Amino acid sequence: MSKIKSLLSTYSGRIYVYLADGETGKRFLHDAEDEGFTFADGIKPTEREPDGIFAVNDDMTINYVGFIGHMAYRVADKIGNQPLIKIDYRDILKQAE
Repeated sequence: MSKIKSLLSTYSGRIYVYLADGETGKRFLHDAEDEGFTFADGIKPTEREPDGIFAVNDDMTINYVGFIGHMAYRVADKIGNQPLIKIDYRDILKQAE
């Protein structure tokens, strides 16, 4: 079952995925790789370290969001003219069980 790809078909907007801890982060990166996601430079997700928040993009890439992205996750409802979709990956994992 695709956990991350389904976010792209379910939501319209800028998708940020929150990773509460290192274990959840590693699981996200592994799942992203299994579903065919890469970083924009072609690097496989499991070749990089997890972080607290990742963006999931329509072109099947993921990226780190940096300081501004972390702040946006906490306070913003939009990124530019797109709604900001905030997902806690633990919720996705619970739904998949």
